[in-house]
Amino acid sequence: MQRSFDIAVIGGGVVGLAILRRLCMSGLSCVLLERGADILNGASKGNSALLHTGFDAPTGSTELACMQAGYAEYLDIRDKLNLPLVKSTALVVAWSPEEQAKLDGIVAKAHANGVADVRHVSREELLRLEPQLSPAAKAAVLVPGEHIIDAWSAPLAYAHQALAHGAVILRNAEVTGGDYSNGAWTLHSTAGAVTARVVINAAGNFGDLVEVIARVSPFTITPRRGQFVVFDKEASKLVNAIILPVPTERTKGVVLFRTAYGNLAIGPTAEDVTEREVAATDTATLERLKARALQMVPGLDGIGVNATYAGLRPATEHKDYVIEALADRGWITVGGIRSTGLTASLGIAQHVAGLYVTHFGTLPNAPDPIWTPVPNLTEERPRPYMEGGEIVCHCERVTRGEILAALEGALPAGDLGGLKRRTRAMMGRCQGFNCSGHVEALFREKTHGAA
Repeated sequence: MQRSFDIAVIGGGVVGLAILRRLCMSGLSCVLLERGADILNGASKGNSALLHTGFDAPTGSTELACMQAGYAEYLDIRDKLNLPLVKSTALVVAWSPEEQAKLDGIVAKAHANGVADVRHVSREELLRLEPQLSPAAKAAVLVPGEHIIDAWSAPLAYAHQALAHGAVILRNAEVTGGDYSNGAWTLHSTAGAVTARVVINAAGNFGDLVEVIARVSPFTITPRRGQFVVFDKEASKLVNAIILPVPTERTKGVVLFRTAYGNLAIGPTAEDVTEREVAATDTATLERLKARALQMVPGLDGIGVNATYAGLRPATEHKDYVIEALADRGWITVGGIRSTGLTASLGIAQHVAGLYVTHFGTLPNAPDPIWTPVPNLTEERPRPYMEGGEIVCHCERVTRGEILAALEGALPAGDLGGLKRRTRAMMGRCQGFNCSGHVEALFREKTHGAA
């Protein structure tokens, strides 16, 4: 395998993969090192999968610029990569007079951020738009451009497009150290050493630990756990828009939203933890989430819970992203990319490409883009089970053919979690009780007995 590159990206989440894609498509030779057995094993595997306009992001921030650039590029490329987009709109709902008093500021901030179609909604209009919403709602702000996407299809497509343009993706490749000399880095990893002129730290929840390879880290990651409750599919008909709370200084709060897979979910919470890898749930918090959902939409009473999950967001002490180049060290830092990273990832990649040009050299002539569409996982478009074939996961209607396809090609699933994220298998009402044995057998058969 090639071991010397222009660029080495550390971290195989959505941000790292978007950066890899952008720089490979610009003609640079690139490698990505991911510590997990598959991509998306960290912060990117557990989020709310929403495409944000940036209406409530800090005005003038790097986060806002990257979100809006990422939003625009996602809309531009989604058809070519077969990426999902469930048009939804969002409503920021006030539930008290104190929250209602803050709505003017939310509209003003949205307009300052260039999201001009955001407007006030009276209580009467709100209940016409959302007839199942509790009449306790006072008023709202309408955000027409907020939409639902799929958290996993997009980064998988970015990975495949990067591979088509010559990228190398190393999994089970935890970076353990590095040396910089003669204008190049040698990174040491559990998959061996690689050399690159420029290293990009996109290590998510481990970003501050990786940063010390180059310098004393200017940020500290305090992982912020977000727990979610997913209701059965019949709940999705009760809500039309994404129901957002009035945010606080610390968090955007708990959101009620439909998923691209046909469910209704509530979350995330915002709990600072020390654990960087395993996002555990706890019964008391999940019960509070469920109770809050029922307060907002009383019609959820009696509807069962399909699943629960949690994610870890790489929060720092800074309010903005930490993205900067160390011109004398051949290093670009991409840290503190919190819950907006899915939307912002393509914009972050554009920003990083700009830093490369400013500090490290011109981009080669880019080849014509090779488009690598991914299979559809959403309920909005046809899926393979509709054409027949053996169904393995009956809850989510995942076929044997889909599972086998996910275990082949340029980037086959590296573990059962990766297989789940590529197919929806084991994500349904029984949470794999009925199908996990069959799914695991197919996995073992295709990977020659690997666990």
